[in-house]
Amino acid sequence: MIATASMVALIAIGAAMLLNLYRLLVGPDTPTRVLALDTLTINAIALVVLAGIFYDTAIYFEAALLFAMVGFLTTVAYCKYMLRGNVME
Repeated sequence: MIATASMVALIAIGAAMLLNLYRLLVGPDTPTRVLALDTLTINAIALVVLAGIFYDTAIYFEAALLFAMVGFLTTVAYCKYMLRGNVME
């Protein structure tokens, strides 16, 4: 049962990642592309968590936490760069 649910979730997350990639490449403006990149990061975290559930190991959940922290910091840094022109003050 968990294998079937994992495959359905894998297909759904893969479709979401393809749509985010399209928005990242074709997006009309920069804030839309930043939002697509952030959402793509969240989908990658979902894939890592799904792998942790499928393989029944806890190491994938720690990797997902690291991806979440790095994704948050890069989104904040890029938004700060867009607003002020620099990241460090």
